[in-house]
Formats: sequence, structure tokens, C-alpha cells
Amino acid sequence: SKDLKGAMETLIEQKRQKLSTVEKLDEHMDFASQLIFAQNRGDLTAENVNQCVLEMMIAAPDTLSVTLFFMLILIAEHPTVEEEMMREIETVVGKDELQS
Repeated sequence: SKDLKGAMETLIEQKRQKLSTVEKLDEHMDFASQLIFAQNRGDLTAENVNQCVLEMMIAAPDTLSVTLFFMLILIAEHPTVEEEMMREIETVVGKDELQS
């Protein structure tokens, strides 16, 4: 738990440093950035920011796997949607091999 908390604090500090050096801020305004700016304004504490980022890191794989599972079920139940998706992939990718 302490190791994870320390790692989160390090990542947030790295993000804070990156934000302080970028020229175009709007290209780097993700949720973590918003949390950091909320802390800078005094709306959140450092502990609030750390906890939010930690929860995002822990919860994301779980919710992502459930979402992907249901998405695949819906695609399997709607073959015309699957065909349209495959046509779009072929249009974008062409004959190239799909990459991760």
C-alpha cells in the first residue's frame, strides 16, 4: 500500500512538472491535469488528488474488461453492425496488418 501510494505521488509529481513546462496547455488537459489544477486553486488537497488518481488506476482495468465484454456480446448479437465495423476497418487499414 505504501509502495503504491509512493508510486502515485511520484507519477503525479512528474505530471505536475510536465504541466509546468508545456507551451500549449490545452493539449495536455486530461483528468489528472484537472485534478492538479484544482489542488493549485485550493479546491482539493494533495491527498484528494492522490486518491482520485489511485482509484482511476485500480478501477480502470475492471470496468474496461466488463465494458469490452458487453461490447463484444452486443456485436455478436448484431451481425449487421459487425459487418459495418469490418468494412470500416478495411477502409481505414486497407491491406495492412492490424496493429495493437
